[in-house]
Amino acid sequence: MTTRLSSEERATLAEVLPEWHQVVGRDAIQRSFTFHDFNEAFGFMTQVALKAEKMNHHPEWFNVYNRVDITLSTHDADGLTERDVALATAIDQFAGDRASD
Repeated sequence: MTTRLSSEERATLAEVLPEWHQVVGRDAIQRSFTFHDFNEAFGFMTQVALKAEKMNHHPEWFNVYNRVDITLSTHDADGLTERDVALATAIDQFAGDRASD
């Protein structure tokens, strides 16, 4: 089982993942992305899906046209873990400069 983030690790989240925010009422982080169009949003989601599958760590997400909302939390740990930080970092890299918040 994966261990939840420590208080010290949580304190650095805003520095490590500045575009992500804590979900109210849940031990999870969330970020919204806006792309030029649906094709770009779907391409991004495909990249994320392939990485998530390799990590065996799957996001909760919602997509409407060019917008993708992603929530991360490790279900078997019932909260945030290093796996969430690693996937969020990869997601930010995939989005690069082509997405806005």
